[in-house]
Amino acid sequence: MQLPNGLVVAVVDGEILHLYANSGDERAPKLVAFEHGKMEGGAGSAGTGHQSSSSNPDESRKEEGNFAASVAATLNKQVLDGQIEHLFIIATPKTLGELRKHYHKVLEQKLIGELAKDLTGHSITDIEAALAKAT
Repeated sequence: MQLPNGLVVAVVDGEILHLYANSGDERAPKLVAFEHGKMEGGAGSAGTGHQSSSSNPDESRKEEGNFAASVAATLNKQVLDGQIEHLFIIATPKTLGELRKHYHKVLEQKLIGELAKDLTGHSITDIEAALAKAT
């Protein structure tokens, strides 16, 4: 699969959302980070995660699920507003499962791929390499 110029890549875990745009060509993606603005559904911005507690793991899971729902709402809105034409999502397996529950049908049509992997703390070069292997 080739990755079109302008493709948006969302890299997500239970606390963090990073968005990148492909400014390269279809054979050699070059990702550039960009701000996604305010999250839909009441969650904080990228990097404002929760303080998990080992004494209350159910609360931690709930907060991660709420964050994933907010990420999906943000991506759904951007797709519906025409800001995202093509989308690739890289997320931790648990987060990806939660995201899928909230995809709008139009987002599903724009989604060209998914990768269940934790890359939120990795460099753009690592993300580009993972995309190349996944496609």
